[in-house]
Parts: sequence; C-alpha cells; structure tokens
Amino acid sequence: MDADMLASYEKNGYLNLKSFFLAEEVKTFRDELQKLWRENRETERKEVIREPQSREIRSIFAVHRDNEVFRQLSQHPRLLAIARQILGSEVYVHQSRINYKKGFTGKEFYWHSDFETWHVEDGMPRMRALSCSIALEENRHFNGPLLLIPGSHKKFITCVGRTPDAHYEQSLRKQEYGVPDQASLQKLVDQHGIDTAVGPAGTVTLFDCNVMHGSNGNITPYPRSNVFFVYNSVENKLVSPPQGHCTGELGLDASEKAAVTAACVCS
Repeated sequence: MDADMLASYEKNGYLNLKSFFLAEEVKTFRDELQKLWRENRETERKEVIREPQSREIRSIFAVHRDNEVFRQLSQHPRLLAIARQILGSEVYVHQSRINYKKGFTGKEFYWHSDFETWHVEDGMPRMRALSCSIALEENRHFNGPLLLIPGSHKKFITCVGRTPDAHYEQSLRKQEYGVPDQASLQKLVDQHGIDTAVGPAGTVTLFDCNVMHGSNGNITPYPRSNVFFVYNSVENKLVSPPQGHCTGELGLDASEKAAVTAACVCS
C-alpha cells in the first residue's frame, strides 16, 4: 500500500479495497462457502454457530484450519503483505470464520470492538491485530453490510459487566456482554459518524482490532456472506487472559497502541 492508503488506515482504522479479487476467484470461494453450508446443515460441530432463534447457520469458524480452499486464501501473498505492512511484523492467523447473512433471515451483529473480547477472553495483550473481510457476495447499503465508526480505534472503550465463563459459546449467537453502553456509542458516533463498507463481490475490507463496528439484520432477498481472517502480529502472541473483565477508564486514549496494556486495569 502507498503512503496515502496507510495514512487513511491510521486515521480511520479501516480501508475498503473494492474488486480486490477477480470474479473467477470469487466464484471459487463462493462455491466452497456454499459447499460448507450444505455439509454443516445438521452438524453439531462447535465451530458451527447458529442464529439465536433458529437452526440457520450464522457462522463457521476455523475455516483456515479445516478447509483447504480457505487455508490457501488466508495465506494469499497480497493479503499477507498488507497485514505485515500495517502491523509492522510477521503475522499469523488468530481466527477465521465465514459469516452467513442469508436473505430475509440473517440477523444483526451488535456494535463491538473485537479487541475487547480478544483481550478479555483470549488474552491478546495489545492492539496489534486486524481483520480482513472478503465479500463473497455484493455488500449493499441495504442488505446488512459492515458498519464502522471511523477513528474509534483511537479510543479504548471498556464494557460494563463481568464476562461470564465460556461466554463465547453464547456471544457468537447473540452478543449481550462485551458490548459498549449506549452513552459511549452516542459519543463516538457524534464525534466520528458511521461509515458503511459496501462493494461488489471480491471487495476486501481491512479494519483495526479496536474499531467499533457492527451490522444490521438482512430483511432483503439478497444474501451477504463474507469470509474473515484475523491477522495478529507474532510480537503480540496470546497470554493468560485476565480474570473477569477489563475496567480501564471509559474513552481512555489508546493511540499509543504498544502501551495499551498499561492503559487498562484488569481485575
């Protein structure tokens, strides 16, 4: 990426790269996505997450580990090069998943910062990670696209309440803990606004692990499915997670990302 793109990412916390992959490449990925949907319709594998009020598939995790097509995609030279450039080091895949948001039935993903969860539940020490979302169908303004609050990655917003044990088993279906309070969201949106990541199939959206983001439900006929790879710096390997939840001050400035551990107090 050139200097202007890097400056935009640093300012806003995300980049939207339209038509990053060609149509024939996207078809291969989408065919595999649909194959995984069919294969996992009735499975009870823990990697398969259902919608909160139905048996419809919401997400499938660990696709870089369990599926050869998506394993190769996670190691795509152009994606790795960008992740290394942004994070300033060698990287590895911390997490991967497919998010299915079927027409008419795809549910929302409430506002959240990934770092809040990864710090408290996984033991990620610092903000040295990013998500790479690859659109496998067109992401339109009206079919539940990714919403981001630009610039929100520079504020570390802690969340109210104690995170329950094994919370991920419930939060992947419906997020109730590890989300910001409405007053904090209001302040962020008043200050920064909301951007929408839209684009044709093959668009890549890169966003900082601390950007506040979410998406609406999809009541249109048009599906919106994306594959996500989370790249973490090898200098930011996981440690034992803190007990309880992170209780740093609301809105604490986290622009000095390397010092974020000192910026929050875990109890």
